[in-house]
Amino acid sequence: MTYAAHQDNHALSRAGEDYLEAIYRIALEDPSGDATSVRSVDVADQLGVSKASVNKALSMLKEAGMVEQSRYGRVTLTEEGRAYAALVWRAHRALRTFLESDLGVEPETADAEACLMEHALSADTMERLVGYLERQGIVVPD
Repeated sequence: MTYAAHQDNHALSRAGEDYLEAIYRIALEDPSGDATSVRSVDVADQLGVSKASVNKALSMLKEAGMVEQSRYGRVTLTEEGRAYAALVWRAHRALRTFLESDLGVEPETADAEACLMEHALSADTMERLVGYLERQGIVVPD
């Protein structure tokens, strides 16, 4: 799945992408390295929102086919959800890297601003940014 597959048709709102990215990041941070599901309370903690907000967002993500939720509340990304979240997270990291390394933006500011920018750039611009970083010797993993 390419960046263009989701970014250009804006399959999710900015908030939807933020929730999807949070689920993906929490799963990645699992010390065992193989977390396949996360707790909604952990999503709420990471994003600084209420559990009710997470539940509302999860309903929307389920309707979009991005997540599944077990009877006991654990959330799992679908194949499409995982691919979409990986692209959003890659865009975030590329933007954060560019802001820090090329523009000298402080890390905390770069992270916050990358989060805002990742939702607005076109697929073409994002691919150009990743290409630029790679030409500078900086690899942004898929």
